[in-house]
Amino acid sequence: MIRERVIVWFRQDLRLHDNEALFEAIRQSKEVIPVFVLDERQIFGKTSFEFPKIGKFRMKFLLESIEDLRSNLKKLGSDLIVRVGHTENILINIANQTKATAVYCNRERTEEEVKVQDNLEKLLWQEGKELLYFRGKMLYYTADLPFPVTHTPDIFSQFRKEVERIIPVRDPFPTPTKQFQPISVPLNSGEIPTMEKLGFIDVNNIDKSGFEGGETAALKRLHDYLWVSEGILNYKETRNGMLGRNFSSRFSAWLALGCLSPKMIYQEIRRFEKERMANESTYWLIFELLWRDFFRLMGKKYKSKIFQIGGTRDLENHYFKTNFEIFQKWADGNTGVPFIDANMKELNSTGFMSNRGRQVVASFLAKDLKINWLLGAEYFESVLIDYDVCSNYGNWNYVAGVGSDPREDRSFNIQTQSSKYDHNGQFVKHWLPELKQIPADKLIAFNSLSANELSSYGVNLGKNYPFSIISFPKYSKRF
Repeated sequence: MIRERVIVWFRQDLRLHDNEALFEAIRQSKEVIPVFVLDERQIFGKTSFEFPKIGKFRMKFLLESIEDLRSNLKKLGSDLIVRVGHTENILINIANQTKATAVYCNRERTEEEVKVQDNLEKLLWQEGKELLYFRGKMLYYTADLPFPVTHTPDIFSQFRKEVERIIPVRDPFPTPTKQFQPISVPLNSGEIPTMEKLGFIDVNNIDKSGFEGGETAALKRLHDYLWVSEGILNYKETRNGMLGRNFSSRFSAWLALGCLSPKMIYQEIRRFEKERMANESTYWLIFELLWRDFFRLMGKKYKSKIFQIGGTRDLENHYFKTNFEIFQKWADGNTGVPFIDANMKELNSTGFMSNRGRQVVASFLAKDLKINWLLGAEYFESVLIDYDVCSNYGNWNYVAGVGSDPREDRSFNIQTQSSKYDHNGQFVKHWLPELKQIPADKLIAFNSLSANELSSYGVNLGKNYPFSIISFPKYSKRF
């Protein structure tokens, strides 16, 4: 049955390529009305610890992505209807106003998103309209997996073993190329609000560290990283880097908002392997996409448990404490531990932190400071430009020792990590210029240096750099 008119509700899938909801709406209807809603509960909302749900870096990236999506739709004779408010109320009003018979969307699975879906479905049902769900976030389709979601293995290596060599990755849905049927009903397209109108101040000099929102920038980055720089050929060796742009793919922000499809990345990597070269690094980027799927399945399997202090293992709280004073020193990059502080300064200045940095600062908060890891997870949710709910909380569960990890009591030796991943001290000195005179070998052992030695390098603890908030015992069984 061909429908007369339907709405495509764009969510965290701000792209035209590999968009199943959009593809099916075009195929099954005469007229498609694309809609995006900036939900007030998100853009003005707070986390449970009162951090803004969306910080300035992700908000700017989001607005750029909406603008790019609108531009790409206009090239096909359509438009993007943009509204601010409560999503379910806005969509039912547009559906009634336009006499659309259905809303098509790519399904989300976490608590807040599910609540909005359920509310919308009830409102539509009352008006004799439908909400139709499709898939768009994962590399694999859950229907293709060799187990139901509730039986997903809790250990990544087991999940990977059961999936990657057995289940094929489906081809991406094609990007629409035909002109859309113009929207035939009077409908104001709506203004995309500015950062200032949304209450963000000091936005002129936001450093997003090379991230530009939108599908156009995402596809360019994919092309450049694979086909121009061939950075993927060294990915496994460079992925734990700290400075620069090409030490990792940096696809994460575009993946998080759905400006870039994981299936598109997979397809391009396989094409690159055929036409240029295949090696361990080209595989390793696919390996990282598998981790992303794994965390999403953990979110589906355990639902709200990933947001609870006991995590997916439902552990009792043995030692986590909620100390806001200590937490704030961690969040501000004022712990007196250079490798931690440099990573947090980068995060606060750009909205981005390397994967290695995230693991180390998370371990430091949860295992060394013994602070409630949910404070760190919510802070990341607020500040990260590439925040993805399942990846963020899945990783925090993992590092805090309350999630899926075959190694008990995993933690990181900060000095070892600093020596291994910033052996020349360039990263720390970039973000902490007050330490730039200290030789690299001494910087790694910073917390064992005497006050006189530090003073000879221009560092005065308590004045231009803070005292350490923790003593450093000799770690055992730490990475």
